[in-house]
Amino acid sequence: MKADLKDCLPHRGPMLLIDDVETVTARGGTGRVRLKPRAWYAEASGRTPAWFGLEFMAQSVAACRGRHLARTGGSPRGGYLVGTRNYRCAASHFPAGAELEIRVELIDEDPSGLCAFRCAILEGGQVLAEALLKVMER
Repeated sequence: MKADLKDCLPHRGPMLLIDDVETVTARGGTGRVRLKPRAWYAEASGRTPAWFGLEFMAQSVAACRGRHLARTGGSPRGGYLVGTRNYRCAASHFPAGAELEIRVELIDEDPSGLCAFRCAILEGGQVLAEALLKVMER
């Protein structure tokens, strides 16, 4: 559903890293990434460095928020990843060809647009990475 994602994210071409958003609620949702072993971000071994997890989380946050706003009569808003806290990853890389589930949950939002999201990346139900993301929505 990348065409649908283009309505929620400014990313295009190879910078659009998530493949889909499966669930959307008023407080979050679930994104999906299928890691391509020959993608520009993959190492020669086909593995993806774990730090890409932050971008998977940020794009999932934006897509879930954008789809929720669109479904409730609003328009997706732009935003910026302000920072992260406690990014923990079980390994230095994500496996080549893995299908990752990215869960995002809004835990706080301020009228100024500053939001905090609890995020997790899972493969086969096992948590691979977790973080708290701070986002500023426009």
